[in-house]
Amino acid sequence: MGSRRRGLLLGGALAALLTAGLPAQAKASSSPVFDDPPPDKIVINVATVNGSGCPQGTTAVAVSEDNEAFTVTYSAYLAQAGGNSDPTAFRRNCQLNLVVHVPGGFTYAIASADYRGFASLQPGAIGTQRASYYFQGSSNTAAASHPFSGPYNDNWQATDTNDWAQLVWAPCGVQRNFNINTELRVNAGSANPGKVSFMTMDSTDGDISTVYHLAWKQCPGK
Repeated sequence: MGSRRRGLLLGGALAALLTAGLPAQAKASSSPVFDDPPPDKIVINVATVNGSGCPQGTTAVAVSEDNEAFTVTYSAYLAQAGGNSDPTAFRRNCQLNLVVHVPGGFTYAIASADYRGFASLQPGAIGTQRASYYFQGSSNTAAASHPFSGPYNDNWQATDTNDWAQLVWAPCGVQRNFNINTELRVNAGSANPGKVSFMTMDSTDGDISTVYHLAWKQCPGK
């Protein structure tokens, strides 16, 4: 079976982020034209990482050289159900709280996010990847969910993409941490409950990464 690629257009979903307190000039204009990434390197520090899918020492964050994306790499992110699986193993999650140090005069938005992994699902089983995003201090959370149905035994990929006209930007001149909450769920179903189904957000060598793509704009008056 070839790799299945699934995309989900969130439209206005991610636009719910940071709806309060944003400068009007920071929102996307009537045309999908963004400024070039800042020449100075951005720095992303992990303030906290918590969850059953990302035990201590199993998660890393890196920024691309062109400042247009950052990746999150997991090495122990696996949910499973059926057979002799631990009853609590059907769900794994990871909450990342990131401190994004942006060069002065710029603001950023999360334009899209790519998720990858591997799934082995028995007939009747269902695996689900879910992600939600919000900035510190915002009560609004955007979320997207991608289901995969068994039988399935292959790599999987899912993409959350925000409509360019609905991008919402981090506030200029204010430090707001960015939060990403991801989740994997596996339901063994009733057809083959005695057999194990599982879904990972990693690979055997730990090189599978989640990629978050950034859009950039200069702050008003800069």
